[in-house]
Amino acid sequence: MRRLVLFLVLSLLLPALSGCGYNTIQQNDEAVIAAWGDVEASYQRRNDLIPNLVETVKAYAAHEKDTLTAVTEARAKVGQIKLGSDTLNNPAALANFQAAQGQMTSALSKLMVVVERYPDLKANQNFRDLQHQLEGTENRINVARVRFNEAVRIFNTSIRTFPNNLTNNFLLQLPRREAFKAEAGAEKAPAVKF
Repeated sequence: MRRLVLFLVLSLLLPALSGCGYNTIQQNDEAVIAAWGDVEASYQRRNDLIPNLVETVKAYAAHEKDTLTAVTEARAKVGQIKLGSDTLNNPAALANFQAAQGQMTSALSKLMVVVERYPDLKANQNFRDLQHQLEGTENRINVARVRFNEAVRIFNTSIRTFPNNLTNNFLLQLPRREAFKAEAGAEKAPAVKF
């Protein structure tokens, strides 16, 4: 009799457990981590290109030292900040990472103004190739950010909807993830001055 009751209880609980969302939450969490890895890989690609770009520009624009120094310093600062998937829930670390990337973007914008001033530099095939690589990398970074934010949205939705929210609250206790946010003032178009 005891076995029959246990069998009946298990028979009723198993279908309920299959809809608890445990596996879905785990998959969504892994998707967020993977998407963040794509963001980091895109930034790493950019950081790997910058020394080549700077060296090429140095050969043509030695007297624009301040701009080149700003790019080099921004790259160094970005290289010092390591943000792994385990710190994605730390808003301060994420903000520092985004600020360093913003400084890199600003320095690269100034570098592009330098390029406009030197027609010989623009005509140099090596520089043009690097510039195209950098533009492609910036596009990859944007795509990786969008995909990361979508993975975060799916994950956050999965831990907040019923019955997954019960599974998360009682078993997993995973916190909401923060989406990648634009820098302050990013809604305004940058002013380009020559």
